[in-house]
Amino acid sequence: MNKGKETNQQENQLRREIGAFGGFNILTGIMVGSGIFYLGSYVLMRSGMSQGLALLVWILGGVITLISGLCYAELGAMMPETGGRYIYLRRAYGKIVAFMSGASGYVLGSCGSIAAIALAAATVCSQIIALTTIQVKMIAVSIIIILTIVNYCGVKVGSVVQNIFTIAKLIPIILILGLGIFFGTNSVDLSITPIPATPDEVLSISEIIQMTAFAVLATFWAYEGWTNLNVIAGEIKNPKKNLPLAIGTSIIVVAIIYVLFNFSIYRVLSMDEIKASLDNGALYLGTVATSKMIGNIGETLVTITMLIAVIGAVNGCILVFPRALFSMSNDGTFFKYFGKVHQKYNTPSTAIVLTAIISILLVFSQDLNQLTTLVTFSALVFNGLIFVSIYLFRQREPERERPYKVWGYPFTPGIAALVMFGMIINTFFTERNTSILGVSVTVGSLGLYYLYNYFKKRGIE
Repeated sequence: MNKGKETNQQENQLRREIGAFGGFNILTGIMVGSGIFYLGSYVLMRSGMSQGLALLVWILGGVITLISGLCYAELGAMMPETGGRYIYLRRAYGKIVAFMSGASGYVLGSCGSIAAIALAAATVCSQIIALTTIQVKMIAVSIIIILTIVNYCGVKVGSVVQNIFTIAKLIPIILILGLGIFFGTNSVDLSITPIPATPDEVLSISEIIQMTAFAVLATFWAYEGWTNLNVIAGEIKNPKKNLPLAIGTSIIVVAIIYVLFNFSIYRVLSMDEIKASLDNGALYLGTVATSKMIGNIGETLVTITMLIAVIGAVNGCILVFPRALFSMSNDGTFFKYFGKVHQKYNTPSTAIVLTAIISILLVFSQDLNQLTTLVTFSALVFNGLIFVSIYLFRQREPERERPYKVWGYPFTPGIAALVMFGMIINTFFTERNTSILGVSVTVGSLGLYYLYNYFKKRGIE
């Protein structure tokens, strides 16, 4: 009897096959996606067309993300299990809060991200050839299906594919950075004073702070994905060392890339050229800059880079996100069927398939703008609770081994939590309908929890 139980546990155990470099590539691959090419336009516009303030905003977004990532690293090194956020919330607040986080985050954050980024990849294709809306959606669905099959066949296969995508897309990005920084002729205005909309307008300090906060919010979609390595902590070699190392280095490297990428664009394009592009709806300033530097070949290069980057981000999401559902199932808070491990490929196969199905449904039911807003909002509440949980764990389990302790404690987790809750308030004022939808799904997940337990009591799992 014990032998059979041990065999069953081994069958539902994922192998530790991802090293520090693999973890770095997974996070970098998720974070460096379509955002690097068009979010710089939104950041610049929200910064009052101030190049210096826009660059500062990218740095602030990176610093906030790094602080948040280091908080996660303490929890991940202390609890190196597959499941990430779900595991931390369960131990800190109980199964109900963890389930609400897992269910709402799975639908809105995980599947929503896959759907949104797949749509972004298909949109890049539409710049190469003319496509109808339904054709764009069908391409997005095809990308999801192909990459689902890849990751269904093993975490090692998915990790290798992620490494290839990450390396392939960084080469042309570095080329663009080099051309802009070393061959650009414009002087970048590093003043952090926003340009008034009219000559008579005078911005107060509070207005500048609000403007900066709104611009920083735009960067979080670009940095989105920094939490996802913790989800597969149970598959990372020596997680106590490699987890914080991969999280910290990936966030720092991505922040440097974003700042330098936008700086290189400013070196190539004058403010008049930037304003003209934005007025014409051309948000992909990197395409405009490379076209100016090396002609049509530059535009083609950036388009290919965008496609590689976005497809790599989709692959990283499909590699990581089903593991949260897998963890919930094995924890007894969701149907056991989704906690199965494929006997041949040793992957959470049923969770991967369900993730693909929901993502495809979201592709057909939502547009890109709606999806990106929902993804950003869905994580705010529970990330804030996770940062607070660091204090709870320090008080409840002071003797527990912590191979990594977050730098700046006790201030760092508090700052990270305040930023999350501040963003929630800001989103309610700026995107009320999206906020209501996000809250509705979160509250609805509570009903799903009780529905599952109703079936569970009757032996239906």
